[in-house]
Amino acid sequence: MQSADVVIIGGAAVGSATAAFLCREGFKGRVVVVEKDPSYQWCATGRSVASIRRQFSTRENIELSTFGWQYFSRIKEEYGPEAHVSLVERGYAIMASPEGAGVLRANIALQQGLGADVELLAPDALKAHFSWLNMDDLAGAGWGRSGEGWVDPHAHLALMRKRAIAEGVTYLADEVVGIDVERGAIAGVRLASGARIATRTVVCAAGWHSRKVAAMAGIDLPVRPRKRYVFVIDCPTPIPGAGLMIDPSGVYFRPEGRYHITGVAPPEDEDPDAEDFDIEDGFFERLVWPTLAHRVPAFETLKVMNAWCCHYDLSTLDHNAILGPHPDVAGFLLACGFSGHGLQHSPGIGQAMAELIVHGAYRTIDLTRFGWARIAANAPLAEANVF
Repeated sequence: MQSADVVIIGGAAVGSATAAFLCREGFKGRVVVVEKDPSYQWCATGRSVASIRRQFSTRENIELSTFGWQYFSRIKEEYGPEAHVSLVERGYAIMASPEGAGVLRANIALQQGLGADVELLAPDALKAHFSWLNMDDLAGAGWGRSGEGWVDPHAHLALMRKRAIAEGVTYLADEVVGIDVERGAIAGVRLASGARIATRTVVCAAGWHSRKVAAMAGIDLPVRPRKRYVFVIDCPTPIPGAGLMIDPSGVYFRPEGRYHITGVAPPEDEDPDAEDFDIEDGFFERLVWPTLAHRVPAFETLKVMNAWCCHYDLSTLDHNAILGPHPDVAGFLLACGFSGHGLQHSPGIGQAMAELIVHGAYRTIDLTRFGWARIAANAPLAEANVF
């Protein structure tokens, strides 16, 4: 029987960040990461749009994004002169209708108060920035002047895994099929291979599989797998200066090389739990293209070049992460429910989880409000800016 001081279930962005930052924080115990898909082709990290923004409505999310941007900006200092994550600095433009203008102003005031370089663009200023936008039904937009953009998620994951392995972390290509709880505390995990790892600390960083993992420890976790589509489109008309543009409807697009990528979350009544990777026929034509063509008339002549599916680990209570220890199962730590922003927040989450394990408390960013207490109290900490 093997043993470990910490077992991390899930080795994608959040799990590997936890492993790498444990090493960074000076943890000397044995760490094992169990990842059932070592190719990472089915996880959200490998299929992520991998964008970074500070335009959230919740303080903790803004601070996590700030930490992440600083980390990505110093990647060569962190990992060496050959390291890269292909960081692109290009702002988000989060557009608002007249009905949403008040919420937009309040969100931007919060973001600016926390040091985010975000400005409120009135319609005339928005049109001056993006002459190709249809402004007829817009009241303005938040625009990230700096500190927002996107990265290569595969390069980011590879760097963290390499760092963790070099520091002695063990990665197992296996699947956790059982969690042993004795007298209210974690005692070990059982693997599909038949092995067992004795441990007193388990971190659930299993993304959209997290509900099933938590259930093995007797925990009913309000996290569900929700399917999202990403479409690659070609537009013959240039659309200069675009960042990550988000329509009030939630339809988004951003440049990706010579193409653009786009998508939208479906309406709530069309968003069931799902674990398949099938793409619904007609989804793009029904829910994406009409909005794109309305907002950017040049998109009337676009062509869909490719598409893929990923899954959010959606926090059904409030679309915010569920972090930290569970009060009824000692040694069971949660790092899931990111609802689509796990990749961008993974550096900050890795730091936070490492601090909990090493020091017993958050030190860099206080993420206490993301803990289980709000779940137990059914007291949502709602995040408005989820796309």
